[in-house]
Amino acid sequence: MAGKEILIVEDDEDVMELIRYNLAKEGFNCDVAYNGQEALKKAQGMLPDLVLLDLMLPEVDGLEVCKRLKSSPQTEHIPIVMVTAKSDEADIVTGLELGADDYITKPFSPKVLVARVRAVLRRKTTEIPEKTTVIKIHDIQIDPGRHKVLIKDKAVELTSSEFGLLHFLAGRPGWVFTRYQIVDAIHGADYPVTDRSIDVQVVGLRKKLGPAGKYIETVRGIGYRFKE
Repeated sequence: MAGKEILIVEDDEDVMELIRYNLAKEGFNCDVAYNGQEALKKAQGMLPDLVLLDLMLPEVDGLEVCKRLKSSPQTEHIPIVMVTAKSDEADIVTGLELGADDYITKPFSPKVLVARVRAVLRRKTTEIPEKTTVIKIHDIQIDPGRHKVLIKDKAVELTSSEFGLLHFLAGRPGWVFTRYQIVDAIHGADYPVTDRSIDVQVVGLRKKLGPAGKYIETVRGIGYRFKE
């Protein structure tokens, strides 16, 4: 990870210096932006390996920055980690829907911050499995071609929706997805299913997976992720 370029977008100088110090100590090269307009200009110019983006910014807020970066072919590939207050669950959901890759809440541990940055960069260098690729993770084997799930070599019978849910989450371990993102991924856009129906499917899927159901983690107020 040493030498990776990180753009830190934060208007609080003390927080900025805390983040920059801890990332630099781990070998990252850091540049900074103190407002949304400056962040957009620098991101488009330097094309960093990752943007660490505070949501409460002057001029252009963090959500708008995220939206513009993810809607531009030049910058859409750049991973974004949002930095937000614990009470801003709605903003976290919106950011994830706009394409942000992860988030961290204030106040945060510097060690956790560095770990989150490393995790997102690792994910971006690991290709998402093809829809026909067999996924082996923990003690679960998922074969999409044969629509088959094995846990410790024992077959588990799943519905089509349950299989799609498991395959989607397990193919991207550690990624946090909102309920709407999961619905779209499994059924396609505009499918007439409420986001809360995903909660019902998760309950049923966990029950069928038995002890392995613990790998599907609930992220309160946001959605779900598969344990790395």
